[in-house]
Amino acid sequence: MFDSTLIRSPFTGHHAKSQPDRQGQIQVHVNAQVLPSVTLISTWVRGEAKLAEALTQALQVSIPQVTGKTVQCGLGLLMRIGPQEWMLIGSTDQDVQATLRSHIHSDVGSITDLSHARCRIHVSGTKAKEALGKLFALDFRNAAFALNNVALTGHHHVPCTVHRLGEQSFDLYVFSTYAFGQLESLIDASREFGVELSLN
Repeated sequence: MFDSTLIRSPFTGHHAKSQPDRQGQIQVHVNAQVLPSVTLISTWVRGEAKLAEALTQALQVSIPQVTGKTVQCGLGLLMRIGPQEWMLIGSTDQDVQATLRSHIHSDVGSITDLSHARCRIHVSGTKAKEALGKLFALDFRNAAFALNNVALTGHHHVPCTVHRLGEQSFDLYVFSTYAFGQLESLIDASREFGVELSLN
């Protein structure tokens, strides 16, 4: 399990700040955070049914059947990110992997701890969609990108998973390796709207 106190945050070098627009407004709020737990759960094509069954038993929820869907469970947020892949964003630092491995054995699927390799950038505000639209080739209309859905995208050839929380509220799950630069790009894209950055 990942211990965030043992390594430097990928956002080190950025500082909390507020940069209003020309009218003195802040219309984009950004919060960068290290995650307590991120777990990739995957299998092969013929193993999908067995993994889905085991995952349902482990989490005690109806798991997403379609890529892009999410569900909240006792261990956190479960996202369907591919035909045979789910990602679980843990809400606490409890040993999520141990819980999953007690139900999902190696002949059914794999459990990979990615806590060291992913972090989250939360974006909200009245111009959040406009700022994100500068970076990601996504259709942000409600009919195309529904609330609580995720979309796999990226910018500058760097992948990103976008989770829509509200009309103007989004979580970006980014690779820790590129997190510093992706946060920098987001801040630049948000400057014309007025942007506030917080870190935790």
